[in-house]
Amino acid sequence: MLSIQRGSNVAGRIPFLIQSTIARPPPPAYVSRVKLSVKSDYAARAVLGLARLYHTGQAVKLDTLAEAYRVPPNYLVQILIELKAQHLVKSVRGKEGGYLLARPPAEISLGDVLRCMHGEVFDTPALSDPQCPPELRRAWKKLQSALNDAATAITLQQLLEEGSEKEKMYYI
Repeated sequence: MLSIQRGSNVAGRIPFLIQSTIARPPPPAYVSRVKLSVKSDYAARAVLGLARLYHTGQAVKLDTLAEAYRVPPNYLVQILIELKAQHLVKSVRGKEGGYLLARPPAEISLGDVLRCMHGEVFDTPALSDPQCPPELRRAWKKLQSALNDAATAITLQQLLEEGSEKEKMYYI
């Protein structure tokens, strides 16, 4: 039993003490809202696959690319059409036809691929919302700029070099 003396400071704090000792349900699991789409991932896989074969000059068949990178062929064709419209890939018709990069891997960035799929690398309605506090809007703009710069700084050539470095590594 809790006894409280007159004039004690504890009496005014009882509601707080009771509330703070009641078991509260855990907060909901964190769900990331800033994430890249599956479409972006598939597009990045496809252009990286084409970059790996750029030096051969040979076009890669859609089915070969889809199977190698585990991308549904029907979805991949839609992605490649968008990449082609932005001049990141080109297609070759005929029996030996398929897809290849439109430019060297050093001239295509991950940012190019992401912007092709979705416009901005990072976007929020707050950037154009007059109800959003200006200091927060500036923070969102800084974040947008930083993510855009980071994605633009990563070229397909860099990814190829990272991949070849790992292949050269061996363990004792």
